[in-house]
Amino acid sequence: MKNNQDDPSEHPVNSHSNEEDAPKFGRLLVVLALAVILITVITFVTGAYYSN
Repeated sequence: MKNNQDDPSEHPVNSHSNEEDAPKFGRLLVVLALAVILITVITFVTGAYYSN
C-alpha cells in the first residue's frame, strides 16, 4: 500500500491561511514611521523650548 503523506490532495483543508502566520510588515512599517515622526516632533519642540 502506498503512503501519500507528501501528497497535498490527501491532507485535510487547513483552516489557517499562510497570511495569518506571516509577519505583518505593513503594520510594523506604520508603527516605525509613527515612532520616527514622534521623535522628530519631540526634538523640534524641545529645541524650540530650550532655545529661548
